[in-house]
Amino acid sequence: MDEIPQGPQASEALHTKAVFQTPELEESNAWMAVKEAPMENTMTISLTNPPNAVIGCYQLSTKVSSCRKHSNRNLGEFVLLFNPCCPEDDVFLAAEEERQEDYVLNDSRIIFRGVEKHIRAQGWNFGQFEEDILNICFCILDRSPSHQDDPATEVSHRHDPIYVTGAISAMVNSNNDQGVVQGQCQGKYGGSTSSLHWRGSVAILHKSFKGRFKPVRYSQCWVFAGVMCTVLGCLGIATRVVSKFNLAHDMGRNLSVDKYMDSFGRTLEDLMEDSMWNLHVWNKSWFVRQDLGPSYNGWQVLDTTPREESESVFQCGPASVTAIREGDVHRAHDSPSVFAEVNADYITWLWNEDEAGSVCPQTLSTKKIGRCLSTKAVGSDSRVDITSLYKYPEGSQKERKVYSKTMKKLLRVETSGRRAQVHSVGSHDLWRDDLLEPATKPSITGKFKVLEPPMLGHDLRLVLCLAYLTSRVQRVQVNMSSATILYTRRPVAEILHESHAVKLGPEEDKNATAGM
Repeated sequence: MDEIPQGPQASEALHTKAVFQTPELEESNAWMAVKEAPMENTMTISLTNPPNAVIGCYQLSTKVSSCRKHSNRNLGEFVLLFNPCCPEDDVFLAAEEERQEDYVLNDSRIIFRGVEKHIRAQGWNFGQFEEDILNICFCILDRSPSHQDDPATEVSHRHDPIYVTGAISAMVNSNNDQGVVQGQCQGKYGGSTSSLHWRGSVAILHKSFKGRFKPVRYSQCWVFAGVMCTVLGCLGIATRVVSKFNLAHDMGRNLSVDKYMDSFGRTLEDLMEDSMWNLHVWNKSWFVRQDLGPSYNGWQVLDTTPREESESVFQCGPASVTAIREGDVHRAHDSPSVFAEVNADYITWLWNEDEAGSVCPQTLSTKKIGRCLSTKAVGSDSRVDITSLYKYPEGSQKERKVYSKTMKKLLRVETSGRRAQVHSVGSHDLWRDDLLEPATKPSITGKFKVLEPPMLGHDLRLVLCLAYLTSRVQRVQVNMSSATILYTRRPVAEILHESHAVKLGPEEDKNATAGM
């Protein structure tokens, strides 16, 4: 008789302990032991686990009975992981070139950073096969609040990639618990490591382990994603890093990023709830969705960067990529917020300096959010654009149909003819169709030009080229401002604030110079 317990308070009822005879009838959903052809003084037994077995470290022992004598012997231990090569496993990935080349076995890959128009590649050592990394990955799960509350039950859930990926999403950041890494994107680092200096996950995980899991300082989104990719890959789940540009953070839950400006174009921080990040990096993992149905199998979004809570925990996902593309935001695991991140509209509002402090909408863009979703190509270090996996082509009839479907599910919408007036807490009524109408031809246009190549440490000289398109003379007040910003587009310091009175003649071009 053989026995293999796994985890604390191992139990057959919780599927964390298996007891079986040798040989045993072949059952696909049960542990099986088969005695191989005997060799001199040696008996070989082959063990086969069910595809939905709990992952982790198992202790293997045997009980030998002979002539009314019984003896127990510990045979050792083995570690069981998810198996993306097994067709019956929930994490099975059919394409072998993807398994072999990038998603599981390749431990050195690329993370894309920068901005939409200047995307650059950074090498990253994922190191999922390095010494002690597997042990550290299981320690991370063991330190989760669920494990601390009820270890036996928590371990029994480790057969499910939905549970495991969600738990790791929460444990890589340190916001709710003693997670692996602490985030910080600005300020002084006080002898700690800036996120810009990390080049791989191994050093971070080793430092966390040696420091008794005191959070490693510091991290930003690409570091969080790199560490999570290492942990999930080490556990056998095919995982990739995905970079996105112009990502929405829709705190108003109205599928739009609302930016408020004054007459100088300065962002009014006290009115802002939403934001648009130049860059954000998350993960995608491949597995079956037993909870949602086969239509949602495949790639799932996971985000461990602590931006907002999900069910009182800083985690995000797994959200089905298919559900995001089709607007099925009623599905579980943060689908509404992920949909908004890549497909929200972008609205600018002008604050009027009157007694009422009223605001009026100026522009609406359906194409600004969720640009150039990027990951490493299979078989090379080149960038592949995977935006079409997350949404239909921007501005297409299908994309707008999905957006409208999502809006109706998330918000209370009243329809009157061609117009839909959206009501949401903390936002203003907006006749969206009016803003989507082709704009009337402006009487004045302007464009900034750089007078000379920028040089580090020197002023930047700009000129605003104004073109007056009508046949009558007009005096205008030209307000200009500029500020340094973080990659989250939060203003840091104003570096330009000028106002010029300009007289424009019929169809005249005129320049206004600015320096900063």
